[in-house]
Amino acid sequence: MSNDLLKNIQIPADLRKLTSEELPQLAQELREFIIDVVSTKEGHLGASLGVVEITIALHYLFDTPNDLLVWDVGHQAYGHKILTGRKGIFHTNRQFNGISGFPKRSESEYDTFGVGHSSTAISAALGMAIASKLQGIEKHHIAVIGDASIASGMAFEALNHAGDTNANLLVILNDNAIGIDPSVGALKDYLTKIKAPRLEIEQHNIFEALNFDYSGPINGHNFEELLRELDRLKKIQGPKFLHVITTKGKGLRQAEQDQVRYHAPGKFDKVSGDVLPKEESKYTKFQDVFGKTIVELAQLNEKIVGITPAMLTGSSLKFMMQEFPDRTFDVGIAEQHAVTLAAGMATQGLIPFCNIYSTFLQRAYDQVIHDVALQNLPVIFCLDRAGLVGEDGATHHGVFDLAYLRCIPNLIVFTPRNEIELRNIMFTAQQGFEHPIAIRYPRGKGKLEQWKTPFETIEVGKGTCLKDGNQVALLSVGTIANNVSEAINLLENNESVAHYDLRFVKPLDTQLLDTILKKFDTIITVEDGTIKGGFGGAVLEHASEVNYKGKIKLLGIPDEFVHHGTIQQLQEVCGIDVNSIKKTIQDLL
Repeated sequence: MSNDLLKNIQIPADLRKLTSEELPQLAQELREFIIDVVSTKEGHLGASLGVVEITIALHYLFDTPNDLLVWDVGHQAYGHKILTGRKGIFHTNRQFNGISGFPKRSESEYDTFGVGHSSTAISAALGMAIASKLQGIEKHHIAVIGDASIASGMAFEALNHAGDTNANLLVILNDNAIGIDPSVGALKDYLTKIKAPRLEIEQHNIFEALNFDYSGPINGHNFEELLRELDRLKKIQGPKFLHVITTKGKGLRQAEQDQVRYHAPGKFDKVSGDVLPKEESKYTKFQDVFGKTIVELAQLNEKIVGITPAMLTGSSLKFMMQEFPDRTFDVGIAEQHAVTLAAGMATQGLIPFCNIYSTFLQRAYDQVIHDVALQNLPVIFCLDRAGLVGEDGATHHGVFDLAYLRCIPNLIVFTPRNEIELRNIMFTAQQGFEHPIAIRYPRGKGKLEQWKTPFETIEVGKGTCLKDGNQVALLSVGTIANNVSEAINLLENNESVAHYDLRFVKPLDTQLLDTILKKFDTIITVEDGTIKGGFGGAVLEHASEVNYKGKIKLLGIPDEFVHHGTIQQLQEVCGIDVNSIKKTIQDLL
């Protein structure tokens, strides 16, 4: 086969010059191109391989970018990016100063809506469709959404509204029975049933009941079926729903067989498909410290339950699911429900550990305030992926949590410096708090080999001195303390520099803070959260209350959205890497 179709396609207008008979060859070339780049540069693989035919068919039949195409989440948009002018720079995907791993409006006119979190596509496309109608413009509006994402509340809200309009909206359900982990819930069971051969008496269809023109399920890898059905739907007025069955990882045997691992496999051999062995590390991921510790605690305390919204593997709650399946709940992509479910459990004396990525807890902010904190229910929030997360970029950094949680009454906010502190605060919290607590920890590995130490109780609201000094005091929270300690060690005369780990952002250790404020004229706060409203802000507020006259310098995430790159690169951008902290200390000395 000659591989010359893809090389002549820069934008969809070029694609439309092909005959429909040539599209299967283009699909094979596009798959090979994605595998070629992702095998060495890393990224989201399985989802993009699964929608190659859908991607080609949509750009072939619809007049993009005039017709508006919205991808949900965006894990599956690599083929879309390659066909819309970014093939030549696709190798920079997720790299510092390269293109984003997700659709992004500022990157291309073909990226109609910025995404990263799930279940937003139908709402956005409906908004676009209503805008076109109000302005008397004729165009198509298409949302491509997966079966895990469509089970989320926001997607249902959008379907419910769309069915009550005459908007020119086409929702394509990309049904592969998996999100990152296998899909869960009653809707998944329903989709499985309607995929089965139809009974003679037509079942009442949930999407038809919502006033959508439903068609399918059709084979998402068959161009003949796809083109025929999409062509028919172009001519139908009002909201339409096309149910398409695909295989996640299509075209790479291992990615089809192990869909969880090949969602984002890291580097792999593009010929054999085997994931390349990572360097053996003596250190453990924070998510695994959480996952193994909760199993230990659950063995000791039968009231403990674990909850996660669709991140069973990512949060390592899979360990508890294996050990205690009746006490572990994957509720699907439903962060709001996860939080209020935990609140309901807490009213009945259970001890819920609600594990949500920091960036995803933003989606359940009202529930944290209204359902948990206002009622002072002792839910234990474990916020994974806090701080900068690296290549996923602005949609996924967990940098707002300290600021958005700190202002909520009744809520304790703790940031462990290392793996042992994470274990100990989990142990402390399950002994019975009178308040809810949020424990936030980063993505990636810790720095301790021996972290499985006997449990110790942590006193709430108590910070600690890591190093004495008499001239400048550095105050940190969380694992950024490692950068601070390294920076101090690099200073030639570091005996004048003190370092304190405040540990609790709320309640702040005001007793320790008062001692520091009396002793030092110069203070530097360091955090991997936003400077606006974060830990440094809490220190400033207290300093103002006690009429502190010295200088306080705040280091953290600046007041702008930080894009993608390695964590080291992004820390340098934000001035919280080792060298930047060292320079700040030197400047103030």
